[in-house]
Amino acid sequence: MAITNEKVAGYAFLEKLFGSTYYPQDLIAEGRTILLDLCERIERQRPADLAALYALTAVATERFNELDGKMRDAGSEIETVARDEIAVDFHFVAKAYGFPEADIEELVAERDW
Repeated sequence: MAITNEKVAGYAFLEKLFGSTYYPQDLIAEGRTILLDLCERIERQRPADLAALYALTAVATERFNELDGKMRDAGSEIETVARDEIAVDFHFVAKAYGFPEADIEELVAERDW
């Protein structure tokens, strides 16, 4: 499914992490895919309220938990810079899909990183 939200389609997810030698770039690309998959699920399921949105972001956050394990295996991790970048991108997604009141901490509440 192609992203139809123009704000999202033109957004550079995890932009600050690409090009860094600390982060394995294939895993950062996987993180970008997680965020795009979240957007596709939001467009398909059209969450009616914050609880429904948080349920979708919980699934995506769990995928980032798995990604952190892969990053650790590669000698990296989701640390401060990456945590902030991921959380900011989750908040961008929430706002882009009509949930400006979404709590950034609640969006990534399931995180282990």
